[in-house]
Amino acid sequence: MTSGAPTDTAAAAPQRIGVPRETFTGEKRVATVPDVVAKLVKLGFAVVVESGAGALANCSDDDYRAAGASIAGSAAELWSSADIVFKVRPPTTDEVALMHAGQTLIGFIWPAQNPDLMQQLAAKKVTALSIDCLPRTLSRAQKMDALTSMAGVSGYRAVVEAANAFGRFFNGQITAAGKVPPAKVFIAGAGVAGLAAIGAAASLGAIVRANDTRAEVADQVVSLGGEFVKVDYEEEASGGGGYAKVMSEGFQAAQRAMYAQQAREVDIIITTALIPGKPAPKLITAEMVQSMKPGSVIVDMAAEQGGNCELTVPGEAVVRHGVTIVGYTDLASRMARQSSTLYGTNLFRLTEELCKTKDGVINVNMQDDAIRGLTVIKDGEITWPAPPIAAAPKPAPKPVTAPTAKKGHGHGEPSGPMPAGQLALVAGGAAVLMALVGAYAPAAFLSHFTVFVLACFVGYMVVWNVKPALHTPLMSVTNAISSIIAIVALVQISPLADAAGRPNTLIGVLAAVALVLTAINMFGGFAVTQRMLAMFRK
Repeated sequence: MTSGAPTDTAAAAPQRIGVPRETFTGEKRVATVPDVVAKLVKLGFAVVVESGAGALANCSDDDYRAAGASIAGSAAELWSSADIVFKVRPPTTDEVALMHAGQTLIGFIWPAQNPDLMQQLAAKKVTALSIDCLPRTLSRAQKMDALTSMAGVSGYRAVVEAANAFGRFFNGQITAAGKVPPAKVFIAGAGVAGLAAIGAAASLGAIVRANDTRAEVADQVVSLGGEFVKVDYEEEASGGGGYAKVMSEGFQAAQRAMYAQQAREVDIIITTALIPGKPAPKLITAEMVQSMKPGSVIVDMAAEQGGNCELTVPGEAVVRHGVTIVGYTDLASRMARQSSTLYGTNLFRLTEELCKTKDGVINVNMQDDAIRGLTVIKDGEITWPAPPIAAAPKPAPKPVTAPTAKKGHGHGEPSGPMPAGQLALVAGGAAVLMALVGAYAPAAFLSHFTVFVLACFVGYMVVWNVKPALHTPLMSVTNAISSIIAIVALVQISPLADAAGRPNTLIGVLAAVALVLTAINMFGGFAVTQRMLAMFRK
């Protein structure tokens, strides 16, 4: 059965996903967990798990059976029956010998570091998807990014290992026995692993400092409770795929000076610096280790690639100059259940992309940028490295058009200054009107007229200059309550006012009309308010 799209009825039968037990020394992870098995079964696949594959990750055979998987008694049985194999570590020579043509392998392969393995897999005529080759620049690939998942677990575990080797509290305490200062932690590299370490160390109460060659991560460091330590040297440091690039000698000299200062001041150093395809850069020299306080700890997360510290021994924790140097290469495996759950979820998301029809048959679509980047071998043909992903074309610039003359201002639109002639005419007319009113109107009318003019001006400025889109329920209620004029109208047309001889027929008619209009405004305002509030109710 091939890894491509089915072409006949026989090929349309659901494929079987095999999960073997990892044979690498000290590896506790498993490629999927029971919770994920149930999801794979819903996609239409059959799942077979080698007996004991999840034992070190606290996943029993019974758990897998309950999720819908079958159990294979041996590795040979599993490899021979599986169409697709999920793995964590690259397959060994013995495991490659168990593979058959048309089989699909999904897991960490590291093609740049394992050229011999690539040739062995190609000779078997299999298809291999290397999860470490996922194009991490694609936003939709984040759900499949196992490198990020494992780095996050490793960063957290690095802090746990540091706390285990360190002889004091992380947080500061004031006790009856005296004051305990907080631990000072310096983290070299603020990628995914570094940020996870920053968050974990800060949550334990330590004073956390961090550095990265990419200055743009400073805000992320601060947001997690750390302090960003900047190198006194300006140079662009961003590389491809979320990694940093190799820096110039001038930058490295300034960086070493900064690291030397931090080594003298802090209690714990956690290093995470990696450059794809190259040995880990040496950041912590033997002299820096010697300058650290006795009892200090260094956790070298890059130990598997040679280490960021000159005195690191990969796979071991050693003491040099009174400093404990932790060089474990299995930090993610030391949290096997959590790592396996995240890794299994990443592979499930990848399987969803491979099986969009949900019929239990994968289709390795080489036209898909994410799948093309992952596929290092296709039906025995080596397809690694994948061609670079073409950048999205830039939108064509909009044609420059001449500015059009502005039309008259509408409701809520800003208005410009009035022309001088028109302003003089309006001001002159208003002055003449006010002079006539002042000369002939009664004194009582003049006071009411002044309030009326001011009310018109304020109402215009408050209501007319507000855009209709900003009329909120609050404004609706305000408009309704502002109809207090209804009370005045009621007073004018009441029998008591008639008996006092104040209103005449004209005033009574105007008061009645005002009352009708105001009632419409009041009840309409509350009705609009209720409708607007109903928009926010479920």
